Amino acid sequence: MNGLHIRPATMEDTGAISALFRRRINVWQRFDAEGRVDELPYEQLTIYERWLHGGAWMSLETAAIFLSHLLRVGGVTLVAEVDGAVAGYAEAYPGDEPPPYGKHLHIAHLITQAETIKDALLQHLLGMAKPRLTVALSTYDTEAAAFYQRYGMQPIANLRQYTLSAHAGQSFYQATEHLPADYAQIAGWHMLLGRLESARAHWELLWPRLWEAFPQITAQKTHRLHFSAAGQEAFVCYRQQLYAPRSVDVYCWSPRPPSKQLLVAISDWAHRENYRSLTLVIPETMTKWLDQELEENPQRQEIYAVEV
Repeated sequence: MNGLHIRPATMEDTGAISALFRRRINVWQRFDAEGRVDELPYEQLTIYERWLHGGAWMSLETAAIFLSHLLRVGGVTLVAEVDGAVAGYAEAYPGDEPPPYGKHLHIAHLITQAETIKDALLQHLLGMAKPRLTVALSTYDTEAAAFYQRYGMQPIANLRQYTLSAHAGQSFYQATEHLPADYAQIAGWHMLLGRLESARAHWELLWPRLWEAFPQITAQKTHRLHFSAAGQEAFVCYRQQLYAPRSVDVYCWSPRPPSKQLLVAISDWAHRENYRSLTLVIPETMTKWLDQELEENPQRQEIYAVEV
């Protein structure tokens, strides 16, 4: 494509990147006091109401905070310009995890206005990835799978999400609040629970406290804890579900493979905090350690990878 140029994103690109994300929203809505849904122009929604349609990129204010964070911590943010106008955006996270992932660059977002721009951004990312490029896709998204397969990417992991009841358990453990957010703390660690993208992508979204200026966002509780259970160290994040406040999504990073004692501790802590259920991604080998019945959720993803 004539006039196509790919470069690192800067803060000046915030509005254009946000516009690319917002273009995917067909209808802007608000819930009224009676729970009814009203369709409204984007301009009439609050920052929080926009957030509910897709997170940080939905408003200029939150997009600027998040892009600034990514630039500070070394996230890969690229824009594709066509004749000087931003027409595509790629967001990726360098990471280091145990096999089968290894050292990699993980694509979190690839948003464009045209297929040729998408091709150009992916080729640029392939040139940056050493030694592996990864991406997470819905198992049901055959169109996206076909696109990445054209570049030699193939599935290396299947991810399943489950819900289980929070139970009191017999396990000796300590859990303390842990606020430092440097990714170096988990480099090379397993992501035992919650991995639907990459260990670093989830970490950068969940652990830094970016949204303290927005009380409606922080009203959805996030617990960031350091666990020690039967000699196993782990960082565990519990994220309260938006429309089910007695339920939490659980994410866990640890230097060692999972143990039954750690899983019991994670469930026990949630039970003590009066949560009723936990939603988590569990490797199949871990399900045998859980005494209660698991409910499998419809969400299924696969991690695709290619060596470069």
